[in-house]
Amino acid sequence: MAVRNIVKIDEEKCNGCGLCVSACAEGAIKIIDGKAKLVSEVYCDGLGACIGHCPEDAITIEKREAAEFNEEATRAHLAGEKNVQTQTRFGNLVMQKGHQTGTLVCLGMMAKKLREKGETTSSAAEVPSQLSHWPVQLKLVSPAAPYFTNADLLLVADCVPFAMGDFHSRFLKDHSIVVGCPKLDDAEFYIEKLGAILKANKLNSLTVIHMEVPCCSALMQIAREAIARSGIKMSFEDVTIDLRGNVIRTETIET
Repeated sequence: MAVRNIVKIDEEKCNGCGLCVSACAEGAIKIIDGKAKLVSEVYCDGLGACIGHCPEDAITIEKREAAEFNEEATRAHLAGEKNVQTQTRFGNLVMQKGHQTGTLVCLGMMAKKLREKGETTSSAAEVPSQLSHWPVQLKLVSPAAPYFTNADLLLVADCVPFAMGDFHSRFLKDHSIVVGCPKLDDAEFYIEKLGAILKANKLNSLTVIHMEVPCCSALMQIAREAIARSGIKMSFEDVTIDLRGNVIRTETIET
């Protein structure tokens, strides 16, 4: 143990947006139970690169007795994290049964185009769905899926369609969509996946729709960072929804 600089996270201030996680090159911070936490002192170099990314000023540097920063252990930790992400990324499931080994594709993750743009549904539902493809979770979609080509893409926080009674007719019609939770999920993974979609497809437009709660606004930062890393010059619409399902703000974000 030695007295050194190390990150301190105020959990009372933390809103769990996850921006500090993607800012920490050593992988020392994770979102656990909705709050940012230092997972190990040995992974934290104490330089505080994460501080400027926290919108709530919940991160500071303190000088206290702590385990020494271990560069070798940090490299091993990052390699392990990358390996886990590689195994789960883009959703390939491998199952071994007895002496037989086969690669199975989860039916719930297979890319499906449900209807063409402008096509009406034959569903008997009282209010027909406007969903044009499957899957929709950002973790599960493939950047090469045909429904992203020349698409008007919606990047939507998970809670939005539940809050908005007219989400399908107002926003989803004739659009492709990906959904995710910027608070509970891996922001860095979302940035990489959205960036891959941008690189692989020429989008007509991008609209980000999120709730008014602070952690949800991180979805806009994810979109901004994905565009920056992709090297593509484009703007996007940022739409904020209140808890009653009303649009309270629409802003064009230039990148």
